[in-house]
Amino acid sequence: MHPMASLLSTTLNITARVAPGPVGRVAFALFVRPLGRPKVKPGEAEVMARAVTGRLVVDGIPVTTYRWGEGDRPVLIVHGWTSRASRFAGFVEALLAEGRTVVSFDAPGHGASGGRATTILRQREIIRQLHARHGEFSAVLAHSFGVVSTFFALRDGIRADRIAGIGAIADFDFLAERFRAMLGVNQAVEDAMRRHIQRRLFPDEPGTWPRFDACHRPEEVPSEILLVHDADDDTADPGQSRAIAAAYGERARLIETSGLGHRRILLDPHVIATTVAFLSAPPARTPAPHPAGAAGATR
Repeated sequence: MHPMASLLSTTLNITARVAPGPVGRVAFALFVRPLGRPKVKPGEAEVMARAVTGRLVVDGIPVTTYRWGEGDRPVLIVHGWTSRASRFAGFVEALLAEGRTVVSFDAPGHGASGGRATTILRQREIIRQLHARHGEFSAVLAHSFGVVSTFFALRDGIRADRIAGIGAIADFDFLAERFRAMLGVNQAVEDAMRRHIQRRLFPDEPGTWPRFDACHRPEEVPSEILLVHDADDDTADPGQSRAIAAAYGERARLIETSGLGHRRILLDPHVIATTVAFLSAPPARTPAPHPAGAAGATR
């Protein structure tokens, strides 16, 4: 750990016992700020140059949006933490080859968008505005933090026939635990951060934390689901995708790969082809059954 990070974590750990309010604010500010702003890679540039770019505003922050194609019911792409829409260039090309329209965005603090930080509430508002602009989505493709953001948004009135989640993060508890481990802070700091989130973002709403869980009330997201997760993912534990598959039962299929990690999985030709085939398939003719039991896993 960098000496300054070590000093910060020590200070937060000590101060949390005597001044939890200020510690909660500092921890939250760190929690919602991505670690850097990756640039477009050379292999992504041509696809991004073909996008029609747009802009929307969330909490006063300009958000850059992208569209490829002119068709109805587009596929929405939601990138992960410290990432950007361009990381899905291979998926965009494959979807366009299938005649699909694709829309995406860079979250606040990411890519070409403004701001320094984002939250799951900002993600939901962006998805709402894109839904209002482009109409109903045929499917959503998401990675990492984008998966839990997608389920949060779809549980709030937006619908899609299909969801594909790659390297999924399923719940807030996992995010908080990972944040605590990376920063080297104790449970008191996390508790202070949770109290700050409750007061600032959800002052009048009980039951905040279950709403951030992709497995919460699966009947409220009646989509068909494909999950792809690598056994060697060092960022999102494969158990996160397994939990979603179990919660959604027969509506979910889980594919577990090996040797691709958390980010290289987005470049794998087989993952791209399998995911695009799922996203491009027609919706089920009959309503999906109520989830019961666990989905199968293949390698």
